[in-house]
This record gives sequence, C-alpha cells and structure tokens, in this order.
Amino acid sequence: MPQLRVALAQVNPCVGDIPSNTARISAGCREAAAAGAHLAVFGEMALTGYPVEDLAFRESFVAASVRALRALARQLVDDGCGALAVVVGYLDSDAHGPRNAAAVLHRGQVVGRQFKHHLPNYGVFDERRYFISGTTLTVFRLHGLEIGMVICEDLWQEGGPVTALAQAGVDLLVSPNASPYERNKDDTRLALVAGRATEAGVPLAYANLVGGQDELVFDGDSMVVDGHGELLARAPQFVEQLLLYDFDLPGDSSRGVGQYAGLNVDRIVLTHDPLPAYPPVPAVPAPEPLFDEAEVWGALVTGLRDYARKNAFQSVVLGLSGGIDSAVCAALAVDAFGADAVYGLSMPSSYSSSHSQTDAADLAERTGLHFRVRSIADMVEVFVRELGLTGIAEENVQARCRGVTLMALSNQHGHLVLATGNKSELAVGYSTIYGDAVGGFAPIKDVPKSAVWALARWRNAVADKRGEIPPIPPNSISKPPSAELRPGQLDTDSLPDYQLLDEILDGYVEGDRGFGDLVASGFSPEVVEQIVRMVDAAEYKRRQYPPGTKITLKAFGRDRRLPITNRWRERAP
Repeated sequence: MPQLRVALAQVNPCVGDIPSNTARISAGCREAAAAGAHLAVFGEMALTGYPVEDLAFRESFVAASVRALRALARQLVDDGCGALAVVVGYLDSDAHGPRNAAAVLHRGQVVGRQFKHHLPNYGVFDERRYFISGTTLTVFRLHGLEIGMVICEDLWQEGGPVTALAQAGVDLLVSPNASPYERNKDDTRLALVAGRATEAGVPLAYANLVGGQDELVFDGDSMVVDGHGELLARAPQFVEQLLLYDFDLPGDSSRGVGQYAGLNVDRIVLTHDPLPAYPPVPAVPAPEPLFDEAEVWGALVTGLRDYARKNAFQSVVLGLSGGIDSAVCAALAVDAFGADAVYGLSMPSSYSSSHSQTDAADLAERTGLHFRVRSIADMVEVFVRELGLTGIAEENVQARCRGVTLMALSNQHGHLVLATGNKSELAVGYSTIYGDAVGGFAPIKDVPKSAVWALARWRNAVADKRGEIPPIPPNSISKPPSAELRPGQLDTDSLPDYQLLDEILDGYVEGDRGFGDLVASGFSPEVVEQIVRMVDAAEYKRRQYPPGTKITLKAFGRDRRLPITNRWRERAP
C-alpha cells in the first residue's frame, strides 16, 4: 500500500511580518525535507499571521501575501525542497474580496489553492466581514494517495466539506488550523478531529499554530487521528515543533471530480506513482496532558512573552503591592523573560501596611527581579491638599499616583507596564481608571480571582518539586486581599467572598444566565442583584483596560461587550 511521511509544522508567526513568517516556513520545510517527509502542513494563515482583522481590507497587504507565497514556492526549490509538497495558509482574494486560503506548493509552483468554506458566526473575530464562502474543494494526488484539505472551522460543519471530500474519495485529510487556546479546549479539539475523521472514514492530520497574538494564544496541540477516531500522534502545547508521522494507506480512493454534498471538488496531480517501500520513523508517544493550572500557566506565559517581544519590548515593569495578583504577574513575567528583564516597584502610601512592603521585598528576593521602593506619600499629599480631596477621591488618587509613576518609568526606560488586575475585579469594576488599570498588557485579565490563588499554589508546588525556591511568598497567598487605600480596608468590605463572587460571575458572564436563573440556582437575590449591578455599571472601565491573554470562553473586550449606555437592569422582585 502507498506510504507517505507527513510533517505537521507547528510554528509561531507574527501578524504582518510576512518576511519573518516566510523564513519560519522555509526553515520548517528544510527540517521536514531533512527528516524525509513527503508532505509538510503548516497552520492557517501561517504566512501572514492570524487573525489579520482589518488588514484583510488592505489591497497592498493581500498582494504582499500572494507575492510572498509565489516567492516561497521558488525559494523551496533553491533550498533543495522542491520535491516536498507543502500546504500553507495565507491571505488571498478574488472577485468577492479577501479570502482565507490554503495553497499547495510543489516544485517551485503554486499548484493548487483553496478558500475557507465554512464561516463561523461566533467570535474570535467576526470573519463574516472578511471572508465569504468558497465553492470549490481541492484534492491533490501525491505518491499514489488522494489528499483533501479542510481549513480550520470547515471541520466544524457536519455534513459539509468533510462529507463532500469523503464522497469524492480521499485517502487522507489535512487541516491547516488557527485554533486559539481556551481552558480544557484540547479535549474538545480532539473529540472534534476524531469525529470528523470517523465521519470521513480516513485519517486526519491537523496542524495548529502556536504562540501569542494580542489577546489570543495558540497552543499548538497538532495531531493525527485514524479513520476510526483513534489518536495516532500528538504535538505538545505551547512550543514550536515538527510532528512526523508515516501513513500506510490503501490509495486509489478517487471517485472523480464534480459536485458532492453540494460542493464542487477539483483535483490536481502532483505525483502519480506510490513511493518505494521505506522504514517508517519510530512512533513518538503523545505528550502527557497538562494539568489545568499547568496549561493555563503555559498560556499566560506564552501570551505575555509574545505580546512583549512581537511589539519590541525588552523588559517589563509592574507595581508590587505584596498581594496575590501582583505576585502572580511578577512570577509569570520572570518565567516569560527571565528575572533580569523584570522591574518591580513597591509604592507605599501612608495607608500601606508593613507586610505589603515586606511581602513585595520577599517576592523580589525569591525571584531575583529588580526591585525598588518609591513612596508616593508626598505626591498624594500634594494632590489631596491642593484639590481638597476626601473619601473615595482621596483613595483613588493613591492608585493614580502609582499609575503615573509606572508610566513615567516606562517612558524613561522603555519598559512595558503590566496591569495586575484579575477578571473578578475587572468584572465588578474594582479598579481605578488611570491608576491600577494603567499599562500596556494585563497578564491575568481573564483569570478569575479564585484561579489566581490556585495558580500561585501550583507554581510554588512546581518549584518545590524542582528543588527551587517557590517564587510567591506564602503570606501573599494566605492573607486577606486588600487594596490598602484606607485604614484597615479589605476587599470583602465591598465584595462577597471571592469564591462566591466567581461562582456568580461564571453564570452571569460566561454562561449569560439571567437574574432569575441565578437565584433559582440557590444564590441570594440580594447578592445576585449587587453583583449584576456592579458588572453592568463597570463596562466603561473594561473598555479602557489594557489587553490581556484570553483563557476563557468570554474574555472581556474580545468576546463579551455590553453597551456602555445601557439602562437594562435585572433586580430582585
């Protein structure tokens, strides 16, 4: 039976950096060819980066993508990879406008291309604005095997492109993807890929991107499943890797061109005859699945690292309050960049407790990051005296003095400022605009407070197992959280216990559940009314918050937006 060695190239592109992306793809092809691969598959829009958002409307950008694709085909010949068939995602256009596309490159030519057929109506970003449905699916013959392509969400459509290709007759499906990370999505993804392979009755090779792009993180997790849905090979999450797999398939499955399941199927021939028999590469065991906290931590580190590096920041600065949020953000930054690129600042006011300063210093000693103390007491005193501030205005001016201090250091030294707020606080507006909300990136913006504590305990446990110093001070984990903007202040003065708050927010924000549904679940009507009111009233704050890595289904700013001017309220009867 015909054999074929396929390389799934899990690469980390940057949107708009077509030259660097081309170089990454070229290097992946050289590695694949050196490993004896006959087909290399790269992720969705790997040539341009993904998602391109409104760059799709720039004709110059689309033209640059197409030029780079043709140049890449020629470059592969010069690199000695001309015999390697390559599937690569890129941006194209036709009479209808820009198109999310995948092309087949072989012997210096773009020998086939296919546009995404199925378009989602949900939201990583609204592709309906950019890409309309294609009408033709491409099957290419390579070394005696018929290979069909499905692009990303085309896999989601039951009875769609996969069914059409199965009816047309294929031996193997390949799927270039850009599937962003969400918690526990790897299990959902495997079930989806396995289901479509079973539907087609043929193996499916799924190649995903890896790396951060603004608020999204692509976690890789490329895989191969057989026609019964059994997992054959899998790449690790959050790292670039070339996954090799040898197929041994019946071949000659073609039932011709034409229309199947309502879709047109076209065929191209790269090579007719099967390869001489060769020994397959040894099977590589699939990596052990990451535990939830390990997976989330990997996503947060990847998102932070790539946001900074792809935007040319070499260092970061953040305020260290001695609390759990800033401690976790600092530990993430040290893991992402190394301690020498992380600058922490303790900014005590007249209300700051002694433990907030000692816990911040303890964190700095544990992690090795740069640490300084800069009191804001004199700055606050000037504002309070000159403006006659009292109450919440006086409290907030403390946070704003800290924000000004951090931004000044950013301007002076070129650091990226990290905002350290979590999703629970952001949901209910428990932050100060132009204060603790300042910054260029918010690493834990989409992490609920209860999950922040879980991550801290997990990260310290990992350090213990490695024989390292746990990075997060135990007191930062155990002490009651407080903004310390007035004497004796605690978060619970204004909010329910965070565990309860997060349970309500999970229903209201993630689940879009209404007031009555939440109360029917057993929550107090008064508490639900309080939280719902706070969430709805804080939309204007969320619009002004920095971007941060998405790890949940409903990340603020990207997946969930309410009108700022909005009088709809749900209350207890």
